[in-house]
Amino acid sequence: MSSTRTIASGWCFTQDGGGLGTNNGEWLSASEFPTTVHVELLKLKRIPDPFLGLNEWEVQWVGETEWVFKNTFTVTEKDLTATNADLVFEGLDTFATVTLNGQDILNTKNQFITYRAPVKHLVRLGSNDLVITFANSFKKGRELEQANGKFHLWNGDSSRLHVRKAQYNYGWDWGPILMTVGPWKPINFHTYDVYLTDVDIRSVVSEALDVKVTIDLSLSHKFSGSASVTLKNPQGAVVYTEKDLGVESGRARVELEFFSGQLRLWFPVHYGKQPLYTVEVIVSDANSTVVDSRTEKVAFRRVRVVEEPFIDQPGKTFLFEVNNIRIFCGGSNWIPADSFLTKMTTDRYRAWLQLLIDGNQNMIRVWGGGIYEADAFYDICDVIVWQDFMFGCGQYPAYDSFLKLVEIEAEQNVKRLRLHPSIVIFAGNNEDYQLAESIKIVDYSDETSDFRKTKFPARYIYERTLPSIVKKFCDIHYHRSSPYSAPGVVTTDQTLGDLHQWNVWHGSQEPWHNWDLLAGRFVSEFGMQGYPNIRTVDHWLGGDQSERYPQSRVNNNHNKADGFERRLELYLIENFIHAFDMESYVYYTQIMQAETLAAAYRLWRRNWRGKGREHTAGALVWQINDCWPTTSWAIIDYFLRPKPAYFTIARELRHVTVGMTRKEKKTLSDELSAASFTIETVLEIWGTNSTLTEKKAELEVTSFDLHSTWADKFTMDVVLAANSSTELFSGQLPGQPIRTKLSEVPRVIIISARLLDESGAVLGRYSNWPEPFKFIKFPAIKDLGLTIKTGDDGESVELSSQKPIKGIVLDVEGQDVKWSDQAIDLVPGDPQVIKAIGLEGREVTVRFLGDGTA
Repeated sequence: MSSTRTIASGWCFTQDGGGLGTNNGEWLSASEFPTTVHVELLKLKRIPDPFLGLNEWEVQWVGETEWVFKNTFTVTEKDLTATNADLVFEGLDTFATVTLNGQDILNTKNQFITYRAPVKHLVRLGSNDLVITFANSFKKGRELEQANGKFHLWNGDSSRLHVRKAQYNYGWDWGPILMTVGPWKPINFHTYDVYLTDVDIRSVVSEALDVKVTIDLSLSHKFSGSASVTLKNPQGAVVYTEKDLGVESGRARVELEFFSGQLRLWFPVHYGKQPLYTVEVIVSDANSTVVDSRTEKVAFRRVRVVEEPFIDQPGKTFLFEVNNIRIFCGGSNWIPADSFLTKMTTDRYRAWLQLLIDGNQNMIRVWGGGIYEADAFYDICDVIVWQDFMFGCGQYPAYDSFLKLVEIEAEQNVKRLRLHPSIVIFAGNNEDYQLAESIKIVDYSDETSDFRKTKFPARYIYERTLPSIVKKFCDIHYHRSSPYSAPGVVTTDQTLGDLHQWNVWHGSQEPWHNWDLLAGRFVSEFGMQGYPNIRTVDHWLGGDQSERYPQSRVNNNHNKADGFERRLELYLIENFIHAFDMESYVYYTQIMQAETLAAAYRLWRRNWRGKGREHTAGALVWQINDCWPTTSWAIIDYFLRPKPAYFTIARELRHVTVGMTRKEKKTLSDELSAASFTIETVLEIWGTNSTLTEKKAELEVTSFDLHSTWADKFTMDVVLAANSSTELFSGQLPGQPIRTKLSEVPRVIIISARLLDESGAVLGRYSNWPEPFKFIKFPAIKDLGLTIKTGDDGESVELSSQKPIKGIVLDVEGQDVKWSDQAIDLVPGDPQVIKAIGLEGREVTVRFLGDGTA
């Protein structure tokens, strides 16, 4: 019988030769397993917390030191009766030499690979000594770089390009330099006569939603026995079973067919349910004794990446279709959620992914500078997943030894991930073609070369190695890179493929109001920075009040983006009158981020105009999460505290939304003169509906003059097309006179639009304010009529006002509250109730534009 047990207890470690971590010969007990050295030293208080203050720089020696882990495990007589015995290392970080009972059994060079070492000839009855010596990964990388060449990159040390290790360990523009080391995944002792090396379950769902299933079994050896395969539905009832499959060749296949409706299909969240079926495989010998078994979860869905011409624009779509439903993908990019990966628990993954779903998002992209995520991540995922291979922002090599590591890594991880129904695309890398374009080393006229001898050798990986492995081992769509337009086309093309739109913040630093001009067919990265919750700032300050101002050295260290001060201030000064005290700077950067990102989703979702006109089919914000407490582009901070942007995005991704733009139209009365003209302010209103049926609603548009009692209101019955945006209104902005001189200051007119169902319930709301906000003279606070009423349950607040108010952010003293909304725009006659879990009746504080702090 195949038997696997995890070697999880009794581990200890030391710094090889002694040093700052341990004395020479001093062994410390590991508190948990798997683990890494920083985590253990931190628990033992032998290093300061690198997430606080400037401590990141106090622990750099840890990652540039050799460490040794050892364990003594027991082998029983029963273990020795098996024909084979292997030690299986699911993940060693990164360069390790492994000995068993004093004999070398393994040398590892790739954090992303599971290594299997046969040890039958070395194990002995009773105690067995396992020792793992971890080399200095940074030094190894530098040595590989010296031997194989120095290449270009963005972020981190260039030697990382030669090392198959989580690239963000070397530092990124949102993360610290923390070179982790240790046994970061389980280590197992596996005994067997024969075992299942692979269970490859493929399903093809036709356009009619019939399902064909193939199940291919592979054994470690040819075997004179049999196998049985059973398919069970989500309730555990048997759907199909087949017994006595011959496995003499070491292989067997089962082929099944089901008509539409016989199997329940998997849908991403917000579109249906996620039923999981079970495949049970049992291998028995000639005496019907079970020698191995495996149980796999599987789901059935039809997924297509659709690239087809438009009815009315150049280029092609780049959209995802699940079970014949075309989906606008509103979601986020995911980086590793901790600098120390062994701290990530299933509960933490679940909390992160629940925030994604609660924020009305339906897609997440696992970014290529981190890791192929833990199975728990994908098991929990009910959204669709874009999965990068682990190459990021670099001119990677493709010499033979490197390529061999990549081949094994890709095969193992494709096999591990292919059964997760959420994964709908594999992308070869993150921004490597973009980097190649920036240094002019890519020849797009060449599609046939080997590429390994060119200045862009990794094209061989992305255009030869990875696509062939993906095609061989799964049926998931392969995309050469993110971003990638099409063969022969630069990655900045807005009419093809996916686009990383960084001309807001980076690049040409466009105003965020230009998102509509910056649209692509699928925008897989865009972003804006914002400070995290003030509690998170105070955490990294560690009580040092002398550093509690925005430009302090510690705050500077907790923002890794080049030129972040200039960029933050550029967008702040262009749009807001703002203050520089710590609380205010947090507030204003958060509101700036919230406004920027909401505008992108609002304008790009408008471009989803129905079949043949899906001009923008997705928007994935950079980024949802952080790996440490920091200021970054994240919309939720390290401690899972959502920033206001999380809520404004959630509002823009509701099933039904309403959007508006106001634009000035200047008309010259004489083409030969610039002095005589009219300026009309044009208001456009549209609605979106992600449901699959058209929706009748009432559009209510209310206008307010911020500086008088003037108001205007009109309503109209509208029909929102299914799974599409719908244009609803275009005309002169109510209350705004036509101007004839630039010296005529426009009235401060706020437009509130709501879509109401038959019962009067609000389906979607949005308030459009004149921008930039810095030109607005806000009313005195006493004239706003702002009321904050705590509900009888002590866990909700009702907000109402007599004047429009922009950008309300709620808070309390002490422990944080879980709010249901933030960055709230309030107008008279439209009170809003905000859930506040953990409020417990405490007094609510409030910030908003014009609150007197700036």
